[in-house]
Amino acid sequence: MILVIREPATKQQIEEMLETWGVFIKIVVDIEREILAGGGERHYKCEQELLKDGSRQRDLWGADSSPYTQEIVFESIINIRPSENNRSMEIQSPLIRERVTQITQRLLGGL
Repeated sequence: MILVIREPATKQQIEEMLETWGVFIKIVVDIEREILAGGGERHYKCEQELLKDGSRQRDLWGADSSPYTQEIVFESIINIRPSENNRSMEIQSPLIRERVTQITQRLLGGL
């Protein structure tokens, strides 16, 4: 189940997003709107939910979040953007990584 999270997630919402993988959640963070979509099997499905919700492609970055350990892995195929100097699946920019971290911790931090 993919949920768009605008306010800190409830325990039930986190559990729903964990249903697919169990210990981590596939997330896509909109670093401008400060929201995220999480859950499901693939990042691109979260990306599609945010695009339908009005997000801009250039503001969306994919990662995996483990609510139990608070660990974030900054890898997703949607992050490959040579036009934005991001040539790998991993988010290269320390500034973007920090924004993804801040937003994720605020929205998914309370398990």
